[in-house]
Amino acid sequence: MLVGAGRRLGRRAFAVAGASTAVGLALAVAHAGEVLDGSAVVERRTWVPSIGLTLDLRLDAMGLLMVLLVTGIGVLVHAYAARYFAADREGLHRLAGLLALFTAAMVLVVTADDLLLLYVGWELTSVTSYLLVGWNDRDPRARASALQAILITGAGGLAMLGGFVLIGESAGTYQLSALLASPPAGTAVEVGLVLVLLGAFTKSAQWPFSSWLPGAMVAPTPVSAYLHSATMVKAGVYLVARFAPAFAEQGAWRPIVLAVGLTTMVLGGWRALRQYDLKRILAFG
Repeated sequence: MLVGAGRRLGRRAFAVAGASTAVGLALAVAHAGEVLDGSAVVERRTWVPSIGLTLDLRLDAMGLLMVLLVTGIGVLVHAYAARYFAADREGLHRLAGLLALFTAAMVLVVTADDLLLLYVGWELTSVTSYLLVGWNDRDPRARASALQAILITGAGGLAMLGGFVLIGESAGTYQLSALLASPPAGTAVEVGLVLVLLGAFTKSAQWPFSSWLPGAMVAPTPVSAYLHSATMVKAGVYLVARFAPAFAEQGAWRPIVLAVGLTTMVLGGWRALRQYDLKRILAFG
C-alpha cells in the first residue's frame, strides 16, 4: 500500500510503516510468557495442497529473541527515518514500504518451520535489500552496490536451496522442527550442510563474501543501520545458530564455521582500522 499509493504521505509514511512493525513487536511480547514457559506457538495453513506444501510457522525461544530484535530495532529505525529525511524528499513512501516489507521478510525467516518457506523469506530479504540499497537510483554507486549485494546473496541463496533439498529429501520431511529433533545423516546431508553454510556466509557477510556489506553502506543511514543490526547480517547468524545444535558434529560443519568466522574477524578488524568513514568502520567491524 505504501509503495503504490502513499506518495502524499511524505515522511508520515514511516509512521504508518512503523506502526505495523510495532504491532508485530506487541504480538511477540504478548506470546513471550507462553514461549518462555517452554512452549512454542505453532500456526499451520495449507499453501499448495497439490504438492503438499504448507505454511508452517513456529515461534520458540530463539525465534522470539529474533522477532523482538527485528521488530524492536525496526520501530526505532522507522522513528529515526521520519526525522532523518527532508520533508520534500521524493520517494519516501516507497522507502517506508520497502522497510516494512524487509521487516516482514525477516520475521518470516525466523518463524518459518518449513525449509522451503524459510527460503522464500530468505530471498525476499535479498530482493528488498537490493531495492533499499539502490533506492537512490540516480547514484551510480548505489546501483552498483545494490547489484553486488543481490548477486552475492542471491548466489548464496541458491546454494542454500540446494542444501535444503538434499537435507529434506534425505530426512523425508522439510519441517524444520522435525529435522532438528531427529537429524538425518549421510553424505548427501553433509554436502547439503556445506551448501547451507554458503548461504549463511553470503548473507552474514563472512569472508570471502564480505565485500557487499561495506558497499551497501552507500544506502541512506536508516537503511544501512537496519541492514547491519537486525536483518540481512543476522539472518546468516540465525541460520547457523538454528542448525548447529543438531548438525554441528556432522561432516565439516564445525571446522568450516570456526575457520571462516576467525578469518572474517581478523581481516574485518584489520580493514576497519584503515577506514575513516564511520559507517564503513561498522561494516568491516
